[in-house]
Amino acid sequence: MIVIVLMDSTYVGISVDTALVTLSIEETLLDMGKPVYDNVAKSLYEKYHCNLPDCFKKPEYLKAVLKDLYEESYDEIIHSIKQDLGEFAYKKNMKTFMQVLSQ
Repeated sequence: MIVIVLMDSTYVGISVDTALVTLSIEETLLDMGKPVYDNVAKSLYEKYHCNLPDCFKKPEYLKAVLKDLYEESYDEIIHSIKQDLGEFAYKKNMKTFMQVLSQ
């Protein structure tokens, strides 16, 4: 038997930690609405030439875009992302990601 697994091309070739962070960001933004997700993704690309998976290594980009676009709800968005990732806070890279968002 041959099993074929189809994956979203967004996640091919990235680390598990990067995928977890990306999924958390996507879920949080989509919970706020598709236009919010689209605005953040567009702004990340226009300002920094990066996509959501790149935010794991460059959380300051996500932070700046969220502050710029959603200053009033910025803290709520960050809190939601950190809450999603809380069980992985023991991992150094995750802890660093969350600390940069919180600064």
